[in-house]
Amino acid sequence: MQYGNTAHEVLAVVFQVRGAEPQSETADTGLHVLLWQRAMEPERGKWSLPGGRIGVDEDLTSSVSRQLAEKVDLRELAHLEQLAVFSDPHRVPGVRTIASTFLGLVPSPATPELPPDTRWHPVNALPPMAFDHGPMVEHARTRLVAKLSYTNIGFALAPKEFALSTLRDIYHAALGHQVDATNLQRVLERRKVITRTGTTARSGRSGGRPAALYKFADARYRVTDEFAALRPPG
Repeated sequence: MQYGNTAHEVLAVVFQVRGAEPQSETADTGLHVLLWQRAMEPERGKWSLPGGRIGVDEDLTSSVSRQLAEKVDLRELAHLEQLAVFSDPHRVPGVRTIASTFLGLVPSPATPELPPDTRWHPVNALPPMAFDHGPMVEHARTRLVAKLSYTNIGFALAPKEFALSTLRDIYHAALGHQVDATNLQRVLERRKVITRTGTTARSGRSGGRPAALYKFADARYRVTDEFAALRPPG
């Protein structure tokens, strides 16, 4: 879609916490972002957010959903929302292009099949990024951290059922600081965000008492406490 000498693209910052499940074989745990490697100039060889130009008959959400499906074969997200507009006239070479960014979340431990040029990368160790895509990732992570404090958005990162230790690890990875499982449980139960399933996890090799399993009360995004903040300990 172009207006005179201006084009418009959509870009998706898709996060997943990888390796949080006890049985996970992922060595590199933490919050990851989905990137694809550019095969052509400009910025050939650098890593980019999935997305592209908007079709003439598309709205923004339809466009980003289509491009995630077509370009990186990602068809199911637990959460997708528009975040920000990047409009620096010189953000990309050539025709001035405005970018609308979206936040997408994939729950753990989902393992979507990806094309060969597409990989999950740790947010704390991003590879060389094309254009202004690095700041876009940082902005999306900042928004995710804020939303974890005052909404139930954790449902889009967690398995359908989980032990509190798993949920603690997911919040730790997304927030970037240690989280106390007991305090997290108390806060989320008080806000009616999580509830017990009445079942327990399988015992591990070391034995011991099986952990109680929980689930999120809703699988739809909602604000739970607009003034809340989950802060680092100490």
